[in-house]
Amino acid sequence: MSYLITFEGVEGSGKTTQIGLTATWLKSLGTRVQVTREPGGTELGKEIRRLLLGNSENSDLAELFLFMADRAHHVASLILPHLQQGDLVLCDRFTDSTIAYQHYGRGIDLQTINQLNQIATQGLIPKLTFWLDLEVEKGLIRAKSVSGNPDRFESLDLDFHRRVSSGFRELAKKESDRFIRLDARQNIDQIQNQIQTKLKQLF
Repeated sequence: MSYLITFEGVEGSGKTTQIGLTATWLKSLGTRVQVTREPGGTELGKEIRRLLLGNSENSDLAELFLFMADRAHHVASLILPHLQQGDLVLCDRFTDSTIAYQHYGRGIDLQTINQLNQIATQGLIPKLTFWLDLEVEKGLIRAKSVSGNPDRFESLDLDFHRRVSSGFRELAKKESDRFIRLDARQNIDQIQNQIQTKLKQLF
């Protein structure tokens, strides 16, 4: 059962919570699971995450290349080896976040992002993507209440986050076979039950 399954959504949509619950459930069934995230799934990635989410000023292109550096190392050193061992990999954000944030949010050329994603991932595409769909206003309130200290992305204006949300919506339309929309306004257990139902169908 060697699949990459990703979790996507705007800030505060509940991705991290649902990945944790999903991993616990899968492990209870005897499934070998690796949980990771972007950026920050490796030691190098943690340093890149600090640069991306901290208060340092990055140009839009520099930001994009930092994300791609993290992804290239992450895929080569962690995701692909675990998939080759037969593990199920659950990842908090992947290529779709880059398209949503850097293309729809920042306005960087989509073809450029797609080319870089292809190189960084070595052609790897998630088997399934769970998209936790939530209004950006609600998500930002959630995110800021949890962190207490908004990161660089959480501090961006509402228009930016609305563009990101629209980006996820467009991606879900274009790749409806891969994207599973989850209404993130539901309670945690309701969302988790839907994830488990879909994964049971997959397996």
